[in-house]
Order: sequence, then structure tokens, then C-alpha cells
Amino acid sequence: MMPHWTSSEAESLSGFSTKRALTQVEAISKQPHYVGSDNHQVVADYLIKELHKLGLETSVQEGFTLSDWGNLVKSKNILARIKGTNSSEALLLLSHYDSAPHSYSHGASDDASGVATIMESVRAFLYTKKQHKNDIIILFSDAEELGLNGAALFVTQHPWAKNVGLVLNFEARGSSGPSYMLMETNKGNAGLVKEFAAAKATFPVSNSLMYSIYKMLPNDTDLTVFREQGNIQGYNFAFIDDHFNYHTAQDDMNHLNTNTLTHQGSYLMPLLNYFSNADLRTTKATEDYVYFTIPYTFISYPFDWVLPMAIIALVFFVFLLFLGIAKRILSFPEILKGFIPFSSSLIITGLITFFGWKALLKIYPQYNDLLNGFTYNGHAYIAAFVLLGIAISLAFYQLFSAKKVTMNHYVAPLFLWIIINGGLAISLQGAGFLIIPIYFGLFSFGIFIITQRSNKTLNLICSIPALLIIVPFIQMFPVGLGLKVLFGSALLTVLTFALLLPVFGAFAKKGLWSLLFFALAIGFFAKAHYSSGYEFGKAKSNSLLYIYNADTNKASWATYDSNLDSWTKNYLGENPKDAKDLNETPLFSKYNSGFTYSKEAPIKNLKKPSIEFLEDRIVGNQRYLKIKISPNRKVNRYDIYANEKMTIYNFKANGASTLGQKSSKYQRNGKKILSYYVVDNFPLEMQFSIDATTPLKMELMESSFDLLHNPLFNIVKREDWMMPTPFVLNDAVVIKETIKPSPVVAVNTLNIGIVTPIVKDSLMVAKDSLKVK
Repeated sequence: MMPHWTSSEAESLSGFSTKRALTQVEAISKQPHYVGSDNHQVVADYLIKELHKLGLETSVQEGFTLSDWGNLVKSKNILARIKGTNSSEALLLLSHYDSAPHSYSHGASDDASGVATIMESVRAFLYTKKQHKNDIIILFSDAEELGLNGAALFVTQHPWAKNVGLVLNFEARGSSGPSYMLMETNKGNAGLVKEFAAAKATFPVSNSLMYSIYKMLPNDTDLTVFREQGNIQGYNFAFIDDHFNYHTAQDDMNHLNTNTLTHQGSYLMPLLNYFSNADLRTTKATEDYVYFTIPYTFISYPFDWVLPMAIIALVFFVFLLFLGIAKRILSFPEILKGFIPFSSSLIITGLITFFGWKALLKIYPQYNDLLNGFTYNGHAYIAAFVLLGIAISLAFYQLFSAKKVTMNHYVAPLFLWIIINGGLAISLQGAGFLIIPIYFGLFSFGIFIITQRSNKTLNLICSIPALLIIVPFIQMFPVGLGLKVLFGSALLTVLTFALLLPVFGAFAKKGLWSLLFFALAIGFFAKAHYSSGYEFGKAKSNSLLYIYNADTNKASWATYDSNLDSWTKNYLGENPKDAKDLNETPLFSKYNSGFTYSKEAPIKNLKKPSIEFLEDRIVGNQRYLKIKISPNRKVNRYDIYANEKMTIYNFKANGASTLGQKSSKYQRNGKKILSYYVVDNFPLEMQFSIDATTPLKMELMESSFDLLHNPLFNIVKREDWMMPTPFVLNDAVVIKETIKPSPVVAVNTLNIGIVTPIVKDSLMVAKDSLKVK
């Protein structure tokens, strides 16, 4: 449930205006503004100016952070604070203003929409001039896309962080659909649940199962850092539909759904009014609550109720079962026969959907181009397989069931649903609300047992909870997790159909209805086929990198693409070679993408970075190193690797230690030490120690995101139905080089608290006890 109207500028200045918010989105998302780009500073300056227009005093926080992902960056956070009359804890409004790198994303949805939601809501809030008790902190965080670094900088280093009692974070993982509320807390959620209900958001969309699903995704938000590093809890508000636009060049004004932006505003306005005066300490609790929404309503109850509710449902079911048998309304043979159409529908639908989707990936190999797993015609496939599941269910119940034995056959789905809820009550209590439609089914079943008559009107009314609570998950699962879970939606369709058997069982001609639903399914498959190609606005993603190996003096074109197109073939040719060798040093990517094809490329006159060993000495059994890497061209990223057997201790990069580091041993996965996203060509300086007997085996990859406009290259522009592949290093010029010890030259090191070492030849083993402060 979300607004299907757009608030206009003509409305009261004290209310949220989607039109005014869109003006902010447009200004922020004119150009890609990833960290290190020229437009990044332009957007930062714009936000400061807009906050000043609201009469707010701003401050900027800058500094290096090294995330536990191994990402190093100098972030620039933008802050403002609205003083309250009697504040003990502050309410923090949070959105990040950087866009995703590598893919030319304009960041309209992710996350100009969040910034604009806060800007417009704060404007309306200030216009009313209402007194409020709590301070309100506005934080437009930086470098969220690189590793949540801006949030980490604030939580761990800013004095205001200690005063924060609650965070409202606005995010996006798509460009349309309802905005879902997701709670983040280290302890119980009962306080957050009760206070959210008290705030009375108009169109709440959430449930306690969603956070569990959210944690399954390869995503965290800035709020995660607040929870993990500062024990500060809060609410995320994020929309996830049209996921194919996420982090792509299509994340622009044209693809952002205005109703979705309105939905974000419909959350923040009432929550801002409520939490600016609430006692934020009441959001803290140790008890957990189940919660879910139906249109205009937010319902919750304690986790402690979940198991008893499942047990009561089972007892009630068994009682009705024996009562029905005693009254000879039910019979064991007919009950057992009811498992035939039910189980057959589940098995056949599940198998057809599972293998059907795999077959579709073979028939339409271009679907593999979209790394997020949700195709442009994904909704057509959801509809097709759902309709097919209904058609299969109707067909089996036509063959193996009859109207007069419907309630006998209703025992099978009720039994399975109760078993499922029993399992959830033990292992996943957040899904405990799924028992509610079962109670309505049991009520319908009980009325039949008592009256010996099936009441169509009652059955229809009792079906409403299943439609409101269960059916939304049929679409939500593949939208959130990708079309690979379509079979799960198909199975849930059959389970829901069977739960509504008192309604469907009354159909006199199920066979004809089955044919109708089958025809509709074919229609949606045809629609999906018709829209299976690419066009402007529904672009094919592709990738190209130039990689120069300075050690071998050889260069290659490389791509992550499985399906080459006319643009990539300009450089890789018709028969490129396998890129297996390039994957020996894997670049980090969200979906662990590796290079697929490569081809020898001409050598270009690229300026290699300068590598200086500022310190290289042995004390006891430890070898102490300080390495400075300086770019000699405009660069955007360094990736540093080391032999996996090389254990690293006390690692610092540009003065920053790993976020939340608990021991001297540097934790890393695989060969990667860190990825450094460069701002203003600032050098990288690493300080660490290793075992003295361990050989130093390190290499770097220096990348500039300028392949398409670098004067050394003459890269053809992509056609308008193409776009850069997101989630990977793309459109980049890369230099790969081994980090070799060299004579140390006395130089002034970076102004980050590291002194200049004594001049030594780092190729020789020093045995003095030189101390470095």
C-alpha cells in the first residue's frame, strides 16, 4: 500500500511537496557524483547552500576511514543541527549523497531521493515554527557506496554521535515501488515497534519477516554502522522495485517513480513531528515483537505469543478434525485423497517453475547480462508463473476433487500450513504473523463442521487475510531476491490457493477456469518474450577495461560480459580468449564477478605510480614496513593485494585502522588487503608489520575511471541501448604492478601523524632498534 497521488507545489507550505522534492532530486542527479569526481564537490556545495537557505548552520566533517570491507576513503560528511528546547537525545535524519562509481549512475533514486525527502520535510517542519524538545541532526553522509565510510566516520569520530538516540535513514535499492520500513536494533524491537505505531505513518508497509530477508541480501546501509559501531538503533525506509535500474546509468530522474518519492515523504513528515518531541529512550527494549501491515494499519504483538498461537491452532485443528469425523462430515479416506491434488500441484508447479526459469535463461542468454538477477520483463514472468500455478492447481482439483468433498480436502493444506507455522514459531519468529490467515481458515472450517454447510460469503470474508498478508510476498520475494527464487513464489501461490480452497472449491467448472488461467499465463509469457530485447531506457549492460601489466610490459582488453555485443567486439573481436589468467588477482565486486574474455591490446604510454619504501626494518621477529604509493596520473582507485600466507599486523592506511578492529592481526579475505578510493590524487601510505621470515609479495592495481574519454584511447561511444555494467570496476584504465622494495629516500611523509624515517637502504636488513612514533 502506497500513495497513488503526488503532492503539488500548490499545497500548503507546511506540508511535503513531491514537486519541490523532485526539484532537489533533479539538481543533485544532473551528473554522476561518485567520490573523487568533480561533480561530487559540486553536489556537496549545493547541499550546503540549500541548508543555508533553510536558515541552518552547516559543518563539514572530513577524514579517512578503513571499513571492515577493506575499503579506504577520505569522506566528506555534511551536517546541520536544529536545536530543541530540552534535548537529552537527538533525532538524526540520514541519507547519503554520493552516487555509485563505475557505472555512470546519476544517483537519482540512490540516494538523491533520500536527501530530497529530508530537505523537503525539514523545510516544511521549520515552516510551521513548532517548538520541539529534541535536537534534530541532519547528516548527509559520504562514501556510502564504497563501504559505508561516511557513516563510520561520523559514528566513530564525531562528538555529536554520542547524543544520537534514534536514526531515520532513507535509502533505495531500485527506482519504484512501495518504501518498506526496516528496523535495525541490537536488542529487542518492541520499543521501536510501539513508537512507530504511535507516530501514525499514513501508508506503512512493513513486517517483521522483512528484516530477516533484508539480512539475506548482499547489502548493508549506513544505519548498519550506527547499530554495529555505536549501538544506535533506527529505521530504514527503502524501495526496491525496478531493481534493474539500481546503480546503473538509468538511475536518473526519468526512472524515479514520483509516487514512491511521495511515499518516502509520507513516512518522514509524521515521524519527524512525533520523534522530535518523543522520549527517544522509549525506543530501547529487550523484548521482540511480531509486526505486519495491512492497508492503513500497523499491527503488532509479542514474540511470546507466536508459539502458543501455533499450538492453539494445532489443537483447534485436531479438535475440529475429530469432531468432523465423529459427526461423519469428514472421512479419513477422503481426507487422504485430498493430499493427492494438493501435493501434486505443489510438486508439478515447483518443478515446472524451477526448471522453466533455467530453460528461459538458456533461451534468452541476455538475461544473464543483468547481474542483479531481475530482468526488465521480470514482472511479466512473475505473473506468468503465478497464473500457471493457479491453472495447475485448478486442473488437479478438477481431476481429484469435487465440490461436495471440498472441506475433506481442505484438511491437507490446513495441516501443512500449521506445520509450517510451527516450524517458523521455533526458528523464525518474525514470520509468526503468517498464522493469522490460518486462524481464519480454521474458522471457516469450523463453521462448516458445526453447521454442515459451506457459507460462500463467510468463506470469501475469511479469505481476505490471506490476500492481504500472504499474497504480497509472492511478488516481494523475486523483486527483492531476484528471479532465481521464482519457484518459491510459485509454491507460495499453490499454498495460498489451497488455503483459499473453500472459495476455489466452490467453482463448478474448475477445468474451464484452469484453461482460462493457463491462457492468461501464456499471454504473460508472450508479453515477456515481446519485451525480452533491449532498447533505450532498458539498456544492455556491458563492460570494458584496459589492463597494462607493468611487470611483463603487456596490455589486454578485458570484459566481465558473457554475451559480447557490437561495442565490446570492437576491442575483443569475434573470438576472444578466455580471461582466466586475469582472475588470479580478483577485483572486488558485489556479485564476485570475474573476467570472462580478454584480448591483447596495444601498449599505451601510461605514467606508473611511484612506490617508496619509507621504512623497512627488522626488530626481533617482526619486519616493519611503511610504503607510500603516489599517482603520476589522475587516478580513482588502488587495489592492493598480498600473498594469502603473508600475515599482516597493526595495519594502518593513511593513518586509519580497520573499523572495529579487535586484534593486531589484520583480517582479510583472500589476497585483497584494501581498495583505496582516491580523492584529489592523494597518495596511499600503508604502515604494517609481517613475520621477518615471510617473503614480501604484494602487488597493486591502479585504476582511473576515464577509459572512454582518456586522450590516449579512441573508444567508440556506446549505443543508446547500452550502458556500463554496474557493481564492477568498469570503463577503467588499469596498471598492474608488483610492489618491490627500493632504496629509501628521505622525504616528508603525509601529515597524518607519521614522522620521517631515517634514510636506509630498504634492500638491506636493518638490525637497529629505530623507534617510530
